[in-house]
Amino acid sequence: MGVKDRILLFCKSKGISVRQFEIKCQMSNGYVSSMRKGIGQKKLEQVLNVFPDLNREWLLYGEGDMFIVFDGSDIPHSKKQIPVYNLTATAGLVGVFQNQNVQPTEFISIPDLPRVDGAIYVRGDSMDPLIKSGDIIIFKKVELSLDNIIWGQIYLLSYTFNQDDYTVIKYIKKSKKEGYIQLASVNPLFDPQDIPSSSITALALVKASITFHTIE
Repeated sequence: MGVKDRILLFCKSKGISVRQFEIKCQMSNGYVSSMRKGIGQKKLEQVLNVFPDLNREWLLYGEGDMFIVFDGSDIPHSKKQIPVYNLTATAGLVGVFQNQNVQPTEFISIPDLPRVDGAIYVRGDSMDPLIKSGDIIIFKKVELSLDNIIWGQIYLLSYTFNQDDYTVIKYIKKSKKEGYIQLASVNPLFDPQDIPSSSITALALVKASITFHTIE
């Protein structure tokens, strides 16, 4: 199996067409199908810039795994690329934190951002107008302990309640009920909710958000 075959396999794993791969990597139409040997250094750099989760050694030599498990430890802080996850298409926040072979859908880069673990697109309007549906929030994983919670801050968390699993973005506040925390929204249409602290399965502090503005 050569580089061309591994590119075809990578495209299949990503769920994209070869032409989409070529467009993203600024390649001419039919570039991949016309490959006979390897790939030039310039084209290789373009591919790895567009798909930073692609393992260079696997692409060139077939060594190791196709995907790099992202942890950001070997990336200079100023150049770190933040993985963006689709929680509805994965094992949820717990799966991301436990590295259950969850691959990012894309990567973003933001200068001078504190160390973070990932990002997701917001779905729902409970935090509107502060955080709107369609925004991106960037989070930092927090260990599951009340001692690690900064009360009154915004968190991304997963929890189990009445045998249902939820992943929400909320202010976390102290509850008057022993052994509970209070989840509060910005949108006044959503009432505060008390949940058992023991029901939390994953917890992350929201460090930043990106809002998209459409100019007509």
